[in-house]
Amino acid sequence: MVKPDRIVIGIRDSKLSQIQTQEFINLAENNIDGIDQNTFQIKFIKTTGDIHNLERLDKMGGKGLFVKEIESHILNGEIDIGVHSMKDMPAISHNELEIFCLMDRLDNSDALVSNSGKKLENLDSGAVIGTSSIRRRAQILSVRSDLNIKLLRGNVDTRMKKLRNKEYDAIILAYAGLKRLGMEEEITEKLDQQLFLPAGGQGTVGIQSKKNSNLKKIFNSINNKNSEFTNYAERQFLRTIDANCNSPVGVKSEIVNNSIKICSHILSHNGKLLFSHSLIDEKHKFNEIGTNLGNIALDELGKDKINKLDEFKDD
Repeated sequence: MVKPDRIVIGIRDSKLSQIQTQEFINLAENNIDGIDQNTFQIKFIKTTGDIHNLERLDKMGGKGLFVKEIESHILNGEIDIGVHSMKDMPAISHNELEIFCLMDRLDNSDALVSNSGKKLENLDSGAVIGTSSIRRRAQILSVRSDLNIKLLRGNVDTRMKKLRNKEYDAIILAYAGLKRLGMEEEITEKLDQQLFLPAGGQGTVGIQSKKNSNLKKIFNSINNKNSEFTNYAERQFLRTIDANCNSPVGVKSEIVNNSIKICSHILSHNGKLLFSHSLIDEKHKFNEIGTNLGNIALDELGKDKINKLDEFKDD
């Protein structure tokens, strides 16, 4: 197979994006003949989500705000591939693009970082806790309705600086991001997934190109099949219930031996658990299990009730 002399990678201009991209480059260099560091050229792309980092994502149009500029650059040929955190990807992808390679998933838990060193259950009543996630907001309220939740946007360094400047008493971030940044020692508590079920795709990095690109064949050997199966299942669930970034929904899929398990929580915006269900099936049925769980949620809650969860008005 003929390898390209140059592959242009488009990424967000953040430290975490650079680390994720370097992981991909190292993996390719160590496992694919004819590919090395010099094969790749990195192009930084400012996304709408990065530029407007003080507003609520749902008010600006949702998760696609972190990927649409990168996708546009792929479509017009300015870059060959994009590197994305899969939790930032909308459930429905652009019909001319595909995620052709997924890296090994890290622990997809959420993590609490507090100034006081207190865990979530021990924070003082009225403590200010920062997050930009509608899901995390609902999950916090489900266990600590007495806390004051305040919008928190920006990259990890920015969020940590705001915490240390006492703008917040605690913040919630993805464990995988902190681990990739070498900031595990900052974590006060890894949150229990029975209460804080993660976002679909959390902890996974995906590589995107135009559909039917020769790049898929080149990088097929480093595609993590378990990551592919679990992310597909989670995205199918989110597509089926038509969830978006305004939906207080957690979903997690995992491979255990030759089986695939998926579970989901759907909450109201005030933290009431409305739906909790899991399914297990044979691993090769990853393309069905997410749809099946989504249909169970639709049957139990009704499409109208799920759609109304998108109508989050709190400022």
